[in-house]
This record gives sequence, C-alpha cells and structure tokens, in this order.
Amino acid sequence: MAGSLSNVYAVIRTGGKQYKVQEGQTLDVELLAEPGAEVELTPIMVVDGALVSATPTQIGEAKVTATVLESVKDRKIYGFTYKNKSNQRRRWGHRQGKSRIQITAIKA
Repeated sequence: MAGSLSNVYAVIRTGGKQYKVQEGQTLDVELLAEPGAEVELTPIMVVDGALVSATPTQIGEAKVTATVLESVKDRKIYGFTYKNKSNQRRRWGHRQGKSRIQITAIKA
C-alpha cells in the first residue's frame, strides 16, 4: 500500500451485507437514517497495520462512525409472473431505498 495515507480498515456488517471500509470512503448501504445523521456501526474485524482484531473480546469497544450524506434509490429490478392457460399476467418493478454514507472515523 505505497500510495495510501493510512492502512487502517474495518469490515462492517449492515443490512445483511458486509463491507470493507476505510476513513473517507463513500458507499451505498441499506436505508439507515435521515441525511445528516451520525451513525455508529459495529465492526466485525479491524486491521491496523499488522494488528488484526477479529474476536469479540479483541474488538470490544471498536466503533466505526459514519455520516449519512443522502438517500438514494438503487437500480430498478423488474419481475414478471404469469399463470399458464388462464390469461393471468403481472409485471412489476422495484427500486430499493439506499443511504449514501461517508466513513468519518474508525476507532480500534
């Protein structure tokens, strides 16, 4: 990691998914809070240089804080259902709500 400013990163879990994050990173996650809100995320793993913390006792008080920048919508997903020989058809679409967050601090 020759060009990076810091080699501290964390793996967080939110919305049933896991993300590898660093300070200053912006990412879209499942809907969390209103824009402008500060959220605290519990990390699964924290890496600080050569020190890797992954067990519950090692992580203990580790926190990842983020700011919700805006609410956005994901790409549209289309679906189609039908029943054979009965002229029953239904076409539907769905756009999942997302929160765009920026990681402000990783406290190991």
